[in-house]
Amino acid sequence: MPVVLWTDALVFLLLALAVGFALYASRHEHLRAPWRRVARSRVGMGALVVLSFYVLIGLLDTLHFRLPLADPAPGAANPSAERRFAPEVLSVFDYWARPLRQRQEKTYSAPFATHLFVKEAITQPDGSVVRDFPRLQYGGRHLKDPNQRGWDIFGTALRGLTEGLAVWGLITLQVLWSMAQRRGLALSAVYEEVRDGRTELPWRTALGGLALMLVLGFVAGELALKYHILGTDKVGEDVFFQALKSIRTGLVIGTLTTLVMLPAAVLLGIMAGYFRGWVDDVIQYLYTTLNAIPSVLLIAAAILMLQVYMANNADQFESLVERADLRLLFLCLILGVTSWTGLCRLLRGEALKLREADYVQAGAALGVGHFAILGRHILPNVLHIVLITLVLDFSGLVLAEAVLSYINIGVDPTMNSWGNMINSARLELARDPVVWWSLAAAFLFMFTLVLAANLFADVVRDAFDPRLRGAR
Repeated sequence: MPVVLWTDALVFLLLALAVGFALYASRHEHLRAPWRRVARSRVGMGALVVLSFYVLIGLLDTLHFRLPLADPAPGAANPSAERRFAPEVLSVFDYWARPLRQRQEKTYSAPFATHLFVKEAITQPDGSVVRDFPRLQYGGRHLKDPNQRGWDIFGTALRGLTEGLAVWGLITLQVLWSMAQRRGLALSAVYEEVRDGRTELPWRTALGGLALMLVLGFVAGELALKYHILGTDKVGEDVFFQALKSIRTGLVIGTLTTLVMLPAAVLLGIMAGYFRGWVDDVIQYLYTTLNAIPSVLLIAAAILMLQVYMANNADQFESLVERADLRLLFLCLILGVTSWTGLCRLLRGEALKLREADYVQAGAALGVGHFAILGRHILPNVLHIVLITLVLDFSGLVLAEAVLSYINIGVDPTMNSWGNMINSARLELARDPVVWWSLAAAFLFMFTLVLAANLFADVVRDAFDPRLRGAR
């Protein structure tokens, strides 16, 4: 049975808006030309390939459903009763990665380990008790001799490498064949152009990045079926699965917050710059007052109020997933409320300049309405500022989630997020020996996403800002 959470619906709305903007930009040269420059950038194309894999995992984790319960036996009473579904809410990614989700150990284990990280009392066949590291229930259980682990890891990784290169080869062949058919050239000629980097779009960089991501994905997937490649946490859950599940949380925080802040920032910003006077004074007073309130205290107060509401109305939530989703949505809302002021300032300054342009003055002299001028002349000419700001703010919001979860005012503790992983790793770092892999996994995945987003944001900024574009 499909289940649509609040954040799922908003993600689908955001996708619809993105498609609508793409269609709008395709019909306007002043928006289409900068995107062509982004597509011709090697750095931008490489970063986009990495971001695409993150987005794919996030979308798979956004499609939720409930599995049906077993049908009643033929001889059971009331066999025609309405079909029932399990209370647990799963996502397509959960179902796809169920081997990682269901293989839970007893407690900590290091990456690629075959034994637990801590010693336990083990009863020997002769009745004696010794303290030793017991074998894992799932990690490396296929090995009769744990000393063979090195060769087994090498063979499994080699198989994943072969599969990844095979899939990449098929995709590359399809791309080259499509280019050859469209341009009427031989396949070998197109291959030489791509190999030498003589194509209009940086296909060599894109296909190289795709090869890297596919090889890493297939190698990790093959190894994860046999080992806990990033270890397990205190309750024995696979850290690699937790890091993958945290991708959706980071993407939702980074994207839905922009959906919340965008209407207020755009509308108030261009209205303040265009109308000036008392309208400008009121809007300036509003965002100046909001900036005077410490955002961390405002977020903490809002989250605490939500916790009180959920505690007093626990019967309104059918599952822990819905409860955690509401807190995630509320966190997006409060982050949007506290982060729209910067974009509003930028748009106010740009609207102050645009209102003095000749075409705006001519429209006003001919009797065109104020809101028609805002929609036809002001808004289209500030879209590049909106786009640049949103792309640049994305990585900051992803890092903000980690910081807020670290101080226990972020997402729900039951929800997978990099911030919760870092928060749980605090005490683990005080152990001897140190349990370092939870922190390292969260850092690795978050660093890769933020780095790719920052590189892509730089390319978008250079493509849309005429001053920076002319300086290069």
